Amino acid sequence: MSASGERWGERMPGLGVAAAAAALAWAVHLLFPVVPLLTVAVAAGIAVAQVPRARDAVDGPLRSGLSFSARTLLRAGIVLLGLKLSLADIAGLGWVTIATTVAVVVLAFAGTWALGRAVGLPGREPLLVASGFAICGASAIGAMAAATRARDEEQAHPVALVTLCGTLAIAVLPALWHPLGLSPTGFGHWVGAGVHDVGQVVATAQVAGTAALAVAVVVKLTRVLMLAPMVAIAATVERRRSTDGPGPRPAIVPLFIAGFVAAVLVRTFLAVPEPVLVAADLVQTTLLAMALFALGTSVRVSALLHTGWRAAAVGLVSWVLVAALAYGAVLLG
Repeated sequence: MSASGERWGERMPGLGVAAAAAALAWAVHLLFPVVPLLTVAVAAGIAVAQVPRARDAVDGPLRSGLSFSARTLLRAGIVLLGLKLSLADIAGLGWVTIATTVAVVVLAFAGTWALGRAVGLPGREPLLVASGFAICGASAIGAMAAATRARDEEQAHPVALVTLCGTLAIAVLPALWHPLGLSPTGFGHWVGAGVHDVGQVVATAQVAGTAALAVAVVVKLTRVLMLAPMVAIAATVERRRSTDGPGPRPAIVPLFIAGFVAAVLVRTFLAVPEPVLVAADLVQTTLLAMALFALGTSVRVSALLHTGWRAAAVGLVSWVLVAALAYGAVLLG
């Protein structure tokens, strides 16, 4: 058997488990639509990793396939995510909403990164937490980790925290809708600018009706579009830092980010048939579910409780910061 065949043979058990987890996440989401599919996938990975026998398998025969899922499949899913974005839809928000949304991302990213550095989060954790909370959840964490060559272990705490806080938003933000005096579209704007993952945005905004949901999704996708420049900037900084280091220097624009931008341009300027968009959405969601399950298996709750309290504090403060900045953006809009 060739070396390539041997590698795929090693990957298949982990890929099979990740695919089964994605199918389970789909089933749970279909039974309980309010529960975001990708949140279920991450939670399932975290749960599996806490069972001793399952953890042995995750760290042993399943590791090759899970690592492939967490890296390669995640990047493929991010490329297809670009087909959700149309620059025309974003332009329809108006320049004030676009400008304030960009400001929310930049300020939340800078504030979270600075706080993470201040409390001494190790390695690239400050960068990854900032990416997840400011841009688009676990997908942004994976993209930033790939661009900066972060280890899987460095992604574990950020992924767990952004999933926890995004899920918390599903319950907390609707309870604040009326006390804050927001209209349905204002609530949708707030959710789109302040909640992390696209699925969590949908689950949170839909309580205020279709108008709120439509605004929330477009504002959220505007934040997703920020993934490309933010990752490119981080990769450029990493490239300068690694000038004298061993091995090849990272690309200024990672290939999968270029693919993401290309997908956005295709959706904007070409008449992509609806069946193609539906199929791409299905594939993209499945790939991300497999990838996020795999990332979830890197989380060790015992380690998070004992050594991750600083990351948890940064995550909670960032969650409040993003919500406050997003509320300010709604008032300005």
